[in-house]
Amino acid sequence: MVHHVGLEVKLGDLDACVAFWTLLGWREVAVPDGIGDRGRWLQRGAQQVHLLVVDTPVAPREGHVALVDPELDQTVERLQASGHEVLERTRYWGARRIFTRSPGGHRVELMSAAPAAGS
Repeated sequence: MVHHVGLEVKLGDLDACVAFWTLLGWREVAVPDGIGDRGRWLQRGAQQVHLLVVDTPVAPREGHVALVDPELDQTVERLQASGHEVLERTRYWGARRIFTRSPGGHRVELMSAAPAAGS
């Protein structure tokens, strides 16, 4: 299991990125003492997203974070209501899949279920 992913963001995008991840069902958690001024952390279940403040962030054009969201239909509604673009993708294993982008430019894939092992 992947515990966390670190995503680089500009200080000016930090609040908007936290709001974006909150739309996806993540909640902000405390950053350990000593690193609190370098970013903010969000958590869903046992996994985390660390938003890392840097002067010149890198957000890959095609590289992305893929997450299972069993409440994907509701998440898509929240994203669209907040003005985020949602792109439907092929349902390779029968699960709904979408792509969207965070305010920091990170590509995020959401799927209603993960593929079965060995698929």
